[in-house]
Order: sequence, then structure tokens, then C-alpha cells
Amino acid sequence: MEKQKTAVGRRKEAVTRVFLSKGEGKIVINDKDYKQYFSLVYLQNQVELPLKTVELTDKYDVKINATGGGMKGQAEAAKLGIARALLQVNPEFRPALKAAGLLRRDPRSVERKKPGRKKARRSFQFSKR
Repeated sequence: MEKQKTAVGRRKEAVTRVFLSKGEGKIVINDKDYKQYFSLVYLQNQVELPLKTVELTDKYDVKINATGGGMKGQAEAAKLGIARALLQVNPEFRPALKAAGLLRRDPRSVERKKPGRKKARRSFQFSKR
């Protein structure tokens, strides 16, 4: 029995722990099927993308623990975590995953609020009189 591979994916405030093991292609997020957890199809596609890229959709089971952030952040964090776990399975997947842009952590996050402003850049409404 091959030991399961683990990896961490992050995006904005979302963090996912990914556990990859041999199986028949089930993806479970927080004890729910990923199609139930992510109701939007494009988020489901984000989660499937690394497995589709290396053509292993029905060879591995994926268990994901997702915390923090929103739905999109969690989906993209899961995508990164799955890609990193696949690298542990076979380092030869690297060129394909890298070409698809799946190994890069998205560094964008929310800009902090500045003093004297309503939000980060939004100013208070100007009144001439």
C-alpha cells in the first residue's frame, strides 16, 4: 500500500490541506463531494484542472480540508494543493503543470485600509458646499 501524499494550497485567506491517495477519482472537500461543496461549475473545473492536466482523473482519490476565505479562494487553494501533491507522486508531471500555470501561488490579496479613507483607496464623498 502506497502512502498518501499531502500538500498545502493557499489563496487570499483560504488554506487547504490536500491528501492524495490511490483510488477511483473521488474528490471530497470537508466531508462533502466537491460538486456539492462548490455549486458553481467553474469552481468545480478549477478543482479538477490539475488532475485533467496530467490525465489522472480516475486514478487518485483526493481528500481536502478547506478553511478560511471564500468559495473562489478555497477552490483556487485546492487547485494549488492538488498540483503540489501530484508533484510528489511523480516529479515528471512538473513541465505539464508548470505550463498550465498550476504551480504558482497567486500572491494577490486584499489591500489594507488607509487612514483618512473609506476603504483602501475609496475616499469620502467630497462636498463643495
